[in-house]
Amino acid sequence: MDAETRREIVIEMLQERGEVTVADLSERTAVSQMTIRRDLEALENEGVLRRVHGGAIDLASRGYAAPFSVRAKRGLEAKASIGRAVADMIVERETVILDVGSTTLAVAKALNNRRNLTVLTPSLQIANVLAKHRGIRLMVTGGTVTAGELSLVGDMAEQAFSRLRFDTFVMGIGGVSIDSGCTEYSLEDARVKRAALACVRRCIVVADSTKLGKVTFAQICPLERVDVLVTDSGATKEYLAALEAEHVEVVVA
Repeated sequence: MDAETRREIVIEMLQERGEVTVADLSERTAVSQMTIRRDLEALENEGVLRRVHGGAIDLASRGYAAPFSVRAKRGLEAKASIGRAVADMIVERETVILDVGSTTLAVAKALNNRRNLTVLTPSLQIANVLAKHRGIRLMVTGGTVTAGELSLVGDMAEQAFSRLRFDTFVMGIGGVSIDSGCTEYSLEDARVKRAALACVRRCIVVADSTKLGKVTFAQICPLERVDVLVTDSGATKEYLAALEAEHVEVVVA
């Protein structure tokens, strides 16, 4: 088993339990405890966990997301399916705001053969993908670049939306719940998202099933502002039904 697969297992077990032991991980992955300790050290350096005697604990909280480098490796198949489903909802000559995040990055990759689209993004990760495609007129908000995430935040990012009107906002989120609506880890990112929402006709939220029922630090908007939510097959039927009862169109990719 390679290091990347082992570290994915560590992250999955942390999400389930909140803490892991070196012994359990060694048995689960069939490698030595020394190898597991090196994996835990690498993940600690990425800000995913904190090592403690005999194992590690999860650092996830409502106010702090896992680093982009870690999130980008999680749920790749689910995110790719979501990306393709959203791309199918976007038609020629549409004007689109494509938000920051690993799931919206999958949407950008799924737009690779499109023509006559205008896309505005506050993500340098997404701009790098879309800049390669001649059929897409690409715009970037400007603003202050965040480390790791490479998102653009601050007054310049927010003001980029004020004189423009778009058809669709594809929004990434930290969590979505019936009571709290759409939430995000970062106050600055949430402000940019609210500015984007103010200038669009349609809001498509992309959220893999791990984000359903989750509440993070900063509220973006109530559920009534969401037109469509696209998730993956890991979502429970009960929670999807609860979202639909709030008049949100749900698409399972």
